Amino acid sequence: MFVMPRDSATVTDETVTTTVLSGMGGVGKTQIAIDFAERTWAAGETDLLVWVSAGSREAIVSSYARLAVVLLGIEDQDRDRGARRLLEWLANASARWLVVLDDLQRPSDLNGLWPPEAPWGRVVVTTRRRDAALRGHRRQFVEIEVFTDTETFGYLTGVLVDRAHLMEGASALASELGHLPLALAQAAAYMLDRELSCSEYLARWVDRRNLLTSLLPDDEALPDDYQVTLAATWSLSVEQADRLAPAGVAGVLLTVASMLDSNGIPVELFSAPSVLQLLATHLQREVSAQDAQDGLGCLQRLSLITSDRVSNPRGIRVHALVQRATRDNLPEHRKAAAAHAAVAAVLHIWPTIDRDTTLAQVLRANASSLNEICGEYLWESGAHELLLRAGESLVETGLVSDATRYFQELATRAFVRLGPLHADTLAIRGHLPRCLGRAGDPTAAATACESLLLDQLEALGPHHPRTLATRIDLAYWRGKTGDVTGALAAGEELLADQLQALGPHDPDVLMTRHYIAYWRGKSGDVHGALTACQELLIDRLRVLGPDHPDTMITRGNIARWRAHSGDIDGGIEGFEAVLADQLRVLGPDHPGTLIIRGSIARWRGEAGDPVTALAAFEELLIDHLRVLGPHHPNMFIIRGNIARWRGEAGDPAAAVSAFEELLADCLEMLGPDHPDTARTIANVAYWKAMS
Repeated sequence: MFVMPRDSATVTDETVTTTVLSGMGGVGKTQIAIDFAERTWAAGETDLLVWVSAGSREAIVSSYARLAVVLLGIEDQDRDRGARRLLEWLANASARWLVVLDDLQRPSDLNGLWPPEAPWGRVVVTTRRRDAALRGHRRQFVEIEVFTDTETFGYLTGVLVDRAHLMEGASALASELGHLPLALAQAAAYMLDRELSCSEYLARWVDRRNLLTSLLPDDEALPDDYQVTLAATWSLSVEQADRLAPAGVAGVLLTVASMLDSNGIPVELFSAPSVLQLLATHLQREVSAQDAQDGLGCLQRLSLITSDRVSNPRGIRVHALVQRATRDNLPEHRKAAAAHAAVAAVLHIWPTIDRDTTLAQVLRANASSLNEICGEYLWESGAHELLLRAGESLVETGLVSDATRYFQELATRAFVRLGPLHADTLAIRGHLPRCLGRAGDPTAAATACESLLLDQLEALGPHHPRTLATRIDLAYWRGKTGDVTGALAAGEELLADQLQALGPHDPDVLMTRHYIAYWRGKSGDVHGALTACQELLIDRLRVLGPDHPDTMITRGNIARWRAHSGDIDGGIEGFEAVLADQLRVLGPDHPGTLIIRGSIARWRGEAGDPVTALAAFEELLIDHLRVLGPHHPNMFIIRGNIARWRGEAGDPAAAVSAFEELLADCLEMLGPDHPDTARTIANVAYWKAMS
């Protein structure tokens, strides 16, 4: 406690203002209170300034009682009575007073001890708590956030003003430190003491071999009136959260959260079976999903996390430095247990179909954090399922270029960790041809299949399901390079081998039949393709069910070949039925849903309604850009259709202009020899002739 009395006193009739400054450790609540107190004192707006360290009820009572002695000259043996005497004096004093209650640990510590409401008094409380008990009549509750970019730059510029050359890399460092004032202050002190630039300090910071304690100033060298290091600032909050009911839950949940993405974790992850089992093992008692949710509430009340369940799937956010401090204090066995629980929880809540693209993005971000923070646990017995699921999600949601890079990097790591012929290495490589092909390079896809097939024949043998699956992919991508006859022949040969090895109802056998039907249609046998798809649909319905994506693809192909055979109205009707089910099962942003919308638009144009086709493709382009971005291969198809139907709708000049713009992008992104480039050149010539 410190007391600053002012001799002269003028009573004002201002309404009492009680302000509660709440926020996580390190955001500068105490510094804000100090600044406010000093400014009001310097401006002559305060006659009595009282600062109370509110770490416990005993500390508050003791400070009040000592102040009563100073102000009244009366010392009570009973400190509670002395505290009440002070509060009575504040209620009736003629002096303008300001009471700062710093670092309130428990709201209940102020029961009966809140300074009185008086027109001449002000109260400021700083706390990490967010409890409802802190909000009330004539109390202003203010949540203190981290610095903005401008505030961060201003702070670092001021601190390093005499060492301007140390500012190099300041923006990147500020981002890594999450703009937390305490972290910035202690990093700046560390840099000044060692003459390190921001970029040099950042290099040490991101090296996970360095513990937090080794990157901060000593206790004797703390800047800006801070009393504890960054490494220690949250320990008391964690202890308090752990003591709140249900006791012991909050701390374990924070260890799980420390492994995940600081920018957003789905709330339901913390109720996954693996997390509940981790809690039960640690606490030696049964723990329910409700206990886990209440434990998150404890962390929220102590400002250790931010919980916003309305904005799921990023319902839980935790500052990256809280995560790092938590991890640094974990013994290896607890870190491993938390990591395994988090990995299993992410997989548990990951839907079979990525219907919600936002949720898929959040889950991939959390998988990435797990891989970065505790990746060693994901390779303990081969490549963990989570590594594959994250890449498959990129493919499913249409982010094929990202998926290609992901699986290429993953394959490189698997090669080093597991060896080139390990089953998991081969499984990872099995995803690459599809990524390359869907990204618009069927030649590279076929080449990747050929290389993979040679290694699979050596490691797995000719009859292994994965070897046979690669033969499916190889036939398909060879066909996409122009060898339709060869693709059809290879597919029929493969089908005979698969039927012998796998039986007629294996999903891979059904996939081969799907490709055979496709290449029949492409070879000109439209009726044969339609018949094959109709037969395939019967088996896929029986084996996979009506809502499986492959079943819906077959239904879409039936509609396609029906339209190609001359029954355009029947084809459109079939497409619309598939679209209704895709919207229900896959959602509006799934790549399959977008493809079917394009098919409907195309065949409406073929049926003689170019205006409707044009409008539908223009709407599809907007959604495609939003979901998949401007560089997805299907963008060329959509833009080509927009150009075509502008011409068909009576504006050949607009078609020429649109095709010329498309051609420029094809040349830049695909090259002059790509089939889409050649097709676009032909369309430019055609519509120029038509105009």
